[in-house]
Amino acid sequence: MAYTPSKDYKRREREQKKLDKLMARKAAKEEKKAQEQEAARIAEEAAVEKARWDALTKEEQDFEKELEAERLAKEEE
Repeated sequence: MAYTPSKDYKRREREQKKLDKLMARKAAKEEKKAQEQEAARIAEEAAVEKARWDALTKEEQDFEKELEAERLAKEEE
């Protein structure tokens, strides 16, 4: 006589698949939220830096550019 799996076993498999899909969706949502928060943080930092740059006078901006160029030159050595 052949053995066939019970319907209860099949039901548990379906429920497990549903749970796996649900967990995957939750993980994807959390990852997307984390990426959005990181992007917002970076954008905020860029806005602060731009505001600081705009507040500098022309002479101060030129001096900052020269300092940055010197720093880059030292890094290349």
